[in-house]
Amino acid sequence: MRHPIRITTAAVLGAVVLTTLTGCGTSAGTNPGKGEPLAATALPLPPPRSAPSPAATLPAPPKQGEVRVEEGPFTDRVRLTRLTLTGESAVSGHLAITSDVSDVLALELSAAYYDSKGRFIGTGSFQYQEEGQDAEGGHHHDGPRAASEGIDFKAPATKLTGTAAAAVVSVPVLVNE
Repeated sequence: MRHPIRITTAAVLGAVVLTTLTGCGTSAGTNPGKGEPLAATALPLPPPRSAPSPAATLPAPPKQGEVRVEEGPFTDRVRLTRLTLTGESAVSGHLAITSDVSDVLALELSAAYYDSKGRFIGTGSFQYQEEGQDAEGGHHHDGPRAASEGIDFKAPATKLTGTAAAAVVSVPVLVNE
């Protein structure tokens, strides 16, 4: 007959823990007898997700100079045109944000480089940020803007382990005001 007692004890302990974590048991979220608000207890949040690692190989062998766009959470908010793999192992092109006209607080393009057999050989990236009219000291970006006419970009490869024949571009970061 010990099993029902264990189950009851576990249920009571679980209810006590739940009550403690959620702040239940006091009226209107105040400290009993004092009328002061209870302090909020923050539970640890999971760490932010990072961009996925590039594929070790491409599913189909690439054509020489081919630049593919990897579908991701931000590719429907941008238009990538004039994508080119340059002779100095860099992806260049033009990017325009199509979903918003506010300043870009953070933008990152990543390029994964592959050899002629479709094997991963290295990466490169491009970072961009616009400062709004209210920027500290009155400094703001006067040139083309990603959120209107778009910007030209170049993501040079770093530390390649072979000769780049193709690249896959992704947009892991896009933050608008």
